[in-house]
Amino acid sequence: MGFEVGIASVAEVALIAEWAAREGWNPGRTDAQAFLVADPGGFLIGRLDGEPVTSISVIRYGDTFGFLGMYIARPDVRSRGFGYRTWQAGMERMSGRTVALDGVVAQQPNYRRSGFLPAWTTTRFEGAPPLADPPAGIRLVDARAVPFDALAAFDRRHFGAPRDAFLAAWISLPERHALVAMTDAGIVGFAVLRRAQDAARLGPVFASDAEVATALVSALARGAGATAVAVDAPGINPCAAAWADSLGWTPTFETARMYTGPAPTIDTDGLFGITSLELG
Repeated sequence: MGFEVGIASVAEVALIAEWAAREGWNPGRTDAQAFLVADPGGFLIGRLDGEPVTSISVIRYGDTFGFLGMYIARPDVRSRGFGYRTWQAGMERMSGRTVALDGVVAQQPNYRRSGFLPAWTTTRFEGAPPLADPPAGIRLVDARAVPFDALAAFDRRHFGAPRDAFLAAWISLPERHALVAMTDAGIVGFAVLRRAQDAARLGPVFASDAEVATALVSALARGAGATAVAVDAPGINPCAAAWADSLGWTPTFETARMYTGPAPTIDTDGLFGITSLELG
């Protein structure tokens, strides 16, 4: 049968998430279900004699943007060209779009050779959640109770592209909590915490300032009973790393956000934690 690349099945997307966990990326335990609705044809699997051995996610957002992730070759088939053939199939699906990815340090030279240029460094911080109350004038509301058009607009402001189907799943799936910080004028913060194999993952963390970000994380951790949390803080907002450091969290993992073209315009000052290394 040889090697071929095709669209992954639902079961294979779950398998890809297991591979990611084995790589030490610590995805959320129900993330794969949200990944699927983002772009059902965006998960490719490489099969060798019918057996899954490689993967890549190439998620289309809107008409001009895409995000690449989950680029994995099973350890027993590495250095045989199967991963690169999977990569080529994924990039072909992204033809004509600006493509982004969060690349681990070891792979960044390869991504550069494929036309990706670094925009900023993202650092994963882990530690005990803070204990904090919301600032005066701010109330925390279950994200599922907020008018969805307002939440989607706030998300788009910090991500740079529409992803409504993904967002609806991201806040609704089991083993996660999602909160919005509100004032009388509207939304000033949004964060999601989901269970993972190790520290509970935070993402996104969008907030008007560090005090709002801290209040969101504190309430989410209390609601989930989480004793350790992890956030991927983007270097494009210097306040994000300073915020994580001020909470006593330890840097444990580093990636680089890279693009093949111009980066989308986003509210970088409000970006304290990216949503997902896999889908942006």
